[in-house]
Amino acid sequence: MKKYTDSGKKDTRSGFGAGLTELGKTNEDVVALCADLTGSLKMDEFKANHPERFFQVGIAEANMMGIAAGMTIGGKIPFTGTFANFSTGRVYDQIRQSIAYSHKNVKICASHAGLTLGEDGATHQILEDIGLMKMLPGMTVINTCDYNQTKAATIAIAEHKGPVYLRFGRPKVANFTAEDQSFEIGKAVHLQEGNDVTIVATGHLVWEALQAAETLNEQGISAEVINIHTIKPLDNEAILNSVGKTKCIVTAEEHNFLGGLGESVSRVLAENAPTPQEFIATQDTFGESGTPEQLMNKYGLNAEAIVKAAKKVIARK
Repeated sequence: MKKYTDSGKKDTRSGFGAGLTELGKTNEDVVALCADLTGSLKMDEFKANHPERFFQVGIAEANMMGIAAGMTIGGKIPFTGTFANFSTGRVYDQIRQSIAYSHKNVKICASHAGLTLGEDGATHQILEDIGLMKMLPGMTVINTCDYNQTKAATIAIAEHKGPVYLRFGRPKVANFTAEDQSFEIGKAVHLQEGNDVTIVATGHLVWEALQAAETLNEQGISAEVINIHTIKPLDNEAILNSVGKTKCIVTAEEHNFLGGLGESVSRVLAENAPTPQEFIATQDTFGESGTPEQLMNKYGLNAEAIVKAAKKVIARK
């Protein structure tokens, strides 16, 4: 069984900041817009290096999306930055009408997603953003798992033509993917080979899935772990090839089970290969205040819950 090592906990939002800084040096068409959260989004270095390409719009997220859409007409590649709740729910109409409808080349970069925003509570957390964004025609939806992957994804989406929703988080989490990785939109990453159960995970749950696979392996259960960093377009082939071996699947995400990764996987299975599935996700609820660890444990978004789900779904085969 392959072992993955945490090279040192880092927040994924800093991976975004590092990727944006790199783009600032290599792509003069990249511009950045922020809604009064430059420090939180780690956009300070881009701002310092390229003040003429940085636009502080203030607490006016809807206006930010309109400005970004307009910039694409002149050939710019705008990266917008604010919390995930304000990047989607607050400005959904502007994204739909001004960006998605006309397929504008805007990169909507959203930090502090999911429960792990923590103590700021339910009004600032969001657990429905993946569903909102994946339903928009032509929108690419990416949810990265660690610092290195977030940096690689940030750089990669600049080359993609069309709107992108890039989702990442606030807390420091395990940094375990390769520093020099190549990020391919829509291509899942196989982390662990297995024969008894497939575990597909996204975002912060990928590391938890690897920990669960270790526990299962110690108990004689062989788990295949796949990192689904791109939820739309989904890598259908990777999912179907895996369940072709294992005959059952667990999906794991820091999102409502309604509208998220799990439902996208269910559609693929229903259309191609009906397969027993268990969902690790929040159960149609808002979050609350607490530390990221407390909330992930309370809402069952951890390795222990994945282990239980894996055993349950294996029994359903």
